[in-house]
Amino acid sequence: MGVETVRVEIVGRVQGVGYRAWTHRTAARMGLAGFVRNRRDGTVEAVFQGPAETVAAMIAACRSGPGLSRVVDVRVVPHEGSYSGFVVMATM
Repeated sequence: MGVETVRVEIVGRVQGVGYRAWTHRTAARMGLAGFVRNRRDGTVEAVFQGPAETVAAMIAACRSGPGLSRVVDVRVVPHEGSYSGFVVMATM
């Protein structure tokens, strides 16, 4: 099983509802590498790197997110880079 890396943009009510913290916990529990951060346009951006099946499971989880969020869209594009661990980054 190969390593897959994707960049994900989550659109909806995803800031101020614990989405970054939830993403950090969930991705770390799944053993994924990458990062999550808020964007000034109101979206959340994340990069997930790991086994393709695990990355797909994380993307599926992002479609629901934490309880207070309301996800409208999850946009996924291939991404390049090498990551170690999963971190929360500053807003961009």
